[in-house]
Amino acid sequence: MTTDTVTTNPATTDTATTGVSVRKRGERSPLASAGLHATLIVASVIAVFPVLWVLLTSIKPAKHAISTDFVKEPTLDNYRYLVESTSFFTWFGNSVLVAGITTVLGVFIAATTGYAVSRFKFPGMKPLMWTLLITQMFPMAILIVPLYNLMGELGLLNQPLGLIITYLTIAVPFCAWMMKGFFDTIPVEIDESGRVDGLNPFGTFWRLILPLAKPGLAVTGFYSFITAWGEVAYASAFMVGDEHLTLAGGLQTFVTQYTSNWGAMSAASVLIAIPAAIFFLFAQRHLVAGMTAGATKG
Repeated sequence: MTTDTVTTNPATTDTATTGVSVRKRGERSPLASAGLHATLIVASVIAVFPVLWVLLTSIKPAKHAISTDFVKEPTLDNYRYLVESTSFFTWFGNSVLVAGITTVLGVFIAATTGYAVSRFKFPGMKPLMWTLLITQMFPMAILIVPLYNLMGELGLLNQPLGLIITYLTIAVPFCAWMMKGFFDTIPVEIDESGRVDGLNPFGTFWRLILPLAKPGLAVTGFYSFITAWGEVAYASAFMVGDEHLTLAGGLQTFVTQYTSNWGAMSAASVLIAIPAAIFFLFAQRHLVAGMTAGATKG
């Protein structure tokens, strides 16, 4: 007569029988969960508070602009003053022109450069990539004087083209490195199939590779746009006169050595943030994928 032996695993014993709750591996305790949520709430408040404060300041009257009250005598006078008594729409148009052209050219140059370095071997390839990398090591303040002198010799001061070229020198090196890493993740067999079908290298790039690179292009476009849209130092140094200023340069006219109009400056900041937010909303679904893919290979 045989007796069946039943083995029980202590780890799977019913908690109702033992009366002791067993926490699964990786499960947080209530105290840890509460601490995590509290940290996230504090971090969110810290991140949102400056934006909220600028928004609230923009609807305060001038006499309460620097007060610590959240909302006191709310008014839209700052926005009315911005629209009726300043060259805001001129600045806005200049910024759209500069940022738009910078974004288009930045994406095209960075994509073609990254693809060329990823797929082809040519003399000077490594020095080129090192040059792109080294340019990122210099602070913007150091480059203002040499770029100002160069733009002056070329007659590009106070010209949108001068700002566009300047912003491309900032955006393209970083974006080219990122796009190179992204193209490294796309199988080379796709290029070979394009050549079998009779496409030249640019045709392969344009018709086969580029559609697969939308996440990387979204990151490149977003970085190029933000670089041109919110930059202050070069815009202030290279452009003078209300008819030539961009939004970043126009903001500085509200706060000078002798006067300060914080309400109008806050209102302008709110309006400036809207196009950047819209651009982000269109590109956000590709941003994480593009940044992650571009970092998988160097």
